[in-house]
Amino acid sequence: MGLTKRPKSILVKNATILVTMDKERREIKDGGMYIEDGEIKLVDKSDTLPQSAELILNMEGRLVLPGLINTHHHLYQHLTRVAQKAQDGNVWNWLKVLYPIWARITPDAMRLATQVGIAEQVLSGCTTVFDHGYVFPNGCKVDDEIEVAQEMGVRFHASRGSMSRGQSKGGLPPDNCVEKESDILHDSQRLINKYHDLSRGSMIRIVLAPCSPFSVTDELMIESAKLARQHNCKLHTHLCESLDEERFTLKTYNMRPIELMEKYGWLGEDVWFAHSIHINDNEIKTYARTGTGVAHCPSSNMRLASGFFPFKKCRNAGMKRIGIGVDGSSSNDSSHMLAEVRMAMLLGRLLLSTEAGGPPADQKAWLSAREVLEAATLGGAAVLGRDDVGALAPGMRADFFSVNLNSINFAGGSIVDPVASLVFCTPANAETVVIDGRVIVKDGHIQTLDLPSAIEKLNKASRQLMNG
Repeated sequence: MGLTKRPKSILVKNATILVTMDKERREIKDGGMYIEDGEIKLVDKSDTLPQSAELILNMEGRLVLPGLINTHHHLYQHLTRVAQKAQDGNVWNWLKVLYPIWARITPDAMRLATQVGIAEQVLSGCTTVFDHGYVFPNGCKVDDEIEVAQEMGVRFHASRGSMSRGQSKGGLPPDNCVEKESDILHDSQRLINKYHDLSRGSMIRIVLAPCSPFSVTDELMIESAKLARQHNCKLHTHLCESLDEERFTLKTYNMRPIELMEKYGWLGEDVWFAHSIHINDNEIKTYARTGTGVAHCPSSNMRLASGFFPFKKCRNAGMKRIGIGVDGSSSNDSSHMLAEVRMAMLLGRLLLSTEAGGPPADQKAWLSAREVLEAATLGGAAVLGRDDVGALAPGMRADFFSVNLNSINFAGGSIVDPVASLVFCTPANAETVVIDGRVIVKDGHIQTLDLPSAIEKLNKASRQLMNG
């Protein structure tokens, strides 16, 4: 197992439909692409493309789409899926159960969680993974995750997340789960120097991501923003996820969470927040005016009974940077991006009906399958600040996946609208996944990881962690 040599050229041909997400949002019947050195050169009907290449991928009976982009995750949480005492309860109760368990994570366990978490995402069509790691006990480092991502060939945005406000300082996490501000900032600088790659097509970028208003200090938020902007890094945190968080900021600062972020200088096109459930109309306008982004995590929001992100209202207000995130594997408890896309559509429709007192009469008011697919591709790219992924067009990197429309998932649906069926029907696994011109998934099997062995080892590590 491991990365294979990238083919000099790839011909993708005969796709039932190739979904481009280009400026015209073309959906090309009998579509294809010609690729050289990991860059898309031509996108058109198959019979107009060159007919030879080092690698030919015949996509007859397949739907081909840009790789999905996950904008919020916690890979280490694969170790604590379905933790018994954390199954029922809101965000704060859930965290209180899990903080002490996470404090026992080792570097080896972190690597295993990262392997399995990335594999689950890639097998669901995800080609760019953002991970919000903020717990680094017992010698764990962001480097552990980056090395795994490099070995597996996934495009990876790694955060140097952090917690610095423990219970003794009025925060939620126990003191043994937090770090000193100086240590966090020093390690953030180290990671930026070592890994942050702003070149077009880069495979690794660093994000600075203090965890949440109730787990970090004012100093860390302010200094993280300064450091990130010195090096053109993005900024990320959880925000407006729960009413407990809102009560905390009102009590501690006499401010709503978004007011607090404005005080810190944490609004703008280089910032995105996870969740953003408890926001009012004026705050939505603030997001739209400043270009601030959001990672929408519908399954986690439902699992923890946190609430609804107003997807359609935000889009209508002019927010252009809305992505999809699976969130942590202990609060979803899945890392399947297509499942999350489907959930975003369903939950968005339910919210529209709830707010209006019934289903909208105007079909244009509904949240459509294509809108959420756009959020999971172009929207995610915009959130992460990338213009080289998220669409299949000349000059873009060759990140894409295919699904087999002849599978039971789409029976009866793909003959009507293959693109919509991807979202409406049972979430499928990808048959082929290509990242930066390398085949990472072939015939539904990941090529860069011994997955059965990794799962066996992860289960053992999870059992040891849960049992203390």
